[in-house]
Amino acid sequence: MRALRSPGGVAAWASSDPGAALAALKALAEAQELSSGKAVHGRLLRARALGLVHGNALIHLYASCGRTYLARRVFDALSLRNVVSYGALMAGYLHAGLPAAGLDLLRHMDLAPARPNEFIYATALACCSDAGTLRTGEQCHGRVLKAGLGTFPYVGNSLLCMYLTCSGVEDAARVLSAASPDVYSCNSMINGYVDQGRFGDAMAVLGLILAEVDQWDHVTFLAALGLCAGLKDLRLGTQIHGQALRRGVEGNIFVGNSVVDMHGKCGEVGAAWRAFCELPDRNVVSWSSIMAAFAQNGLFEEALRLWPEMEEDGVRPNDFSYAIVLAACGGLSVLRHGEALSAHAEKTGFRGHSLVENALINMYARGGSIWDAHKTFAGMRRRDTVSWNSMISGFSQHGLGGEALRVFHWMSMERAPTTAVTFVGVLSACDRLGLVDDGFRYLNQMADQMGISPTVEHYTCIVGLLSRAGRLEDAESFMKTTEAEWDAVAWRTLLCACLIHKNHGLGKRIAKQILHRNPNDVGTYVLLSNIYARSGSWDGVSEIRKLMRARGIKKEPGSSWIQVRNQTHVFVSGDREHPRADEIYTKLRDLLAAIRPLGYVPDLDGVFHDVEDEQKEECLSFHSEKLAVAFGILTMPPTAPIHVMKNLRICDDCHTALTLISLAAARTVVVRDANRFHCFEDGRCSCGSYW
Repeated sequence: MRALRSPGGVAAWASSDPGAALAALKALAEAQELSSGKAVHGRLLRARALGLVHGNALIHLYASCGRTYLARRVFDALSLRNVVSYGALMAGYLHAGLPAAGLDLLRHMDLAPARPNEFIYATALACCSDAGTLRTGEQCHGRVLKAGLGTFPYVGNSLLCMYLTCSGVEDAARVLSAASPDVYSCNSMINGYVDQGRFGDAMAVLGLILAEVDQWDHVTFLAALGLCAGLKDLRLGTQIHGQALRRGVEGNIFVGNSVVDMHGKCGEVGAAWRAFCELPDRNVVSWSSIMAAFAQNGLFEEALRLWPEMEEDGVRPNDFSYAIVLAACGGLSVLRHGEALSAHAEKTGFRGHSLVENALINMYARGGSIWDAHKTFAGMRRRDTVSWNSMISGFSQHGLGGEALRVFHWMSMERAPTTAVTFVGVLSACDRLGLVDDGFRYLNQMADQMGISPTVEHYTCIVGLLSRAGRLEDAESFMKTTEAEWDAVAWRTLLCACLIHKNHGLGKRIAKQILHRNPNDVGTYVLLSNIYARSGSWDGVSEIRKLMRARGIKKEPGSSWIQVRNQTHVFVSGDREHPRADEIYTKLRDLLAAIRPLGYVPDLDGVFHDVEDEQKEECLSFHSEKLAVAFGILTMPPTAPIHVMKNLRICDDCHTALTLISLAAARTVVVRDANRFHCFEDGRCSCGSYW
């Protein structure tokens, strides 16, 4: 066909020879040359040489070129149709995203002499998958069995995919067990199990492949590597990677991208980077995978630095790329950068994608701009479960429990599907509001009405709820009587409450239980040291510090950071390294002096060193979060909220000071510490002074 560039030349040649015309139409369909195909069609009509075979070829041509309406015209004009006519048009509807039209054509066949064959049913089942019509798919399944066509591998694979899409893995597994497994069906089954988080079942199918399937295709490696990523099983992933090398498929870009993704999800960022650098070609998935590897492992700056490199490489971002870098912006709380990326997504047409909008909600929520998150959420045309969950969790993290519960009730009215994550946000909201009875009611509703089995995260929320209410013994009893694999986070929640409610005896006992289970839990050592200091037991503090030194455990130094004019400024306690240190210290002293008439008294109990009170006050005055806020007040416009990030829990003295500074300076200050958000405004904090 290369010599037949002119549409007129193709048409003249084809009309003089019917056999040549058929060959020409097939070649033009493969090349998707619509204009030449139309010319051949016109010549055939004028020569009155358009029969069934040529008609079927024209249907295939127009369907291949995405002109299903022209394919339908040819189909309707045929005086005689066979199974090929129906199959070509049905496949055209499927590939054009019109599965319902394809299924209507199957119903039309019931009134026609042509009987559906295995190809028709395979296409019809694919239409059922795309349309999500389980009932029609089940009817097709019955007809397949009745016609004895279930033994054809492509029919069985289409059945399996239909059930995976429309019903679930249980029905798909029954199809797999009733047929002879091949590489295609096993690939689909592994992916189906991985999507459902059923990694053990996916491993069983992988074992079936190893035992019964000799020839792996690249999709098998994709499925197996996806399973390793889900399991975070680096050892198995390395073995699969080795198999890919031995079989010569690592050069396949899809397999190479999966290797990058697998290493990233297993926490091996260096290996992910090496796999990325070894890719012979890189597409948007390659770049997205390596950015995700960095972001998922907390290396947010590295993920953001790759963005301009991707653009320089001539690769255009997609919705997943935007979601990753927006998540990185949220992790660093660099909202200006995130807003610039949002504008970039708007220009490229991805801003309205649900994946991008959900990432924006999370970015704003993690960056402390919860109402910007809500504005994005409210403006969405379509909200999925991730959207609802993100908004509920965001409000809860900001101490806005009432708003979180209102969004949950809105979600219920919209009949949006709820998940285990939904109820973590709901129970956290009850915790923020101190709604003990409501918390237990939602826990029971989740288990009894929604059929969602509570996890340790849900139970930890209940521990936090009881602890906030001061019911520490009830919280301890709940942990002892509830069958759950309690982790350090849950026990530390109760330990932190013991510090807040000054129940030092229970706190010491809980801390010893945690350290017995996890001797290297640095957070517990710090809290226990604080409990000893609060009770004036300096010998206990000294003992804890000796124990930490003996075990090589170091407390992470406190640091805070703030972004001003696209530049991030980092502070540590007593920091004098900043170029404007003298101005910052002067401003902070002025602020502390201004809040003394409002009732500020330095909380000397918050200094866990046995030194004179004067030294304690000096130590308290220049904590990293105070320095960051003073710098923000110095450099940011008077109406702009000040957003500060802190790597540790904010101390009592800083919490009191920033509450009063928000009143004295008439500024909104948002601090994200290791536990939650604190929004200081008009002399109040969103956490209700409990954190």
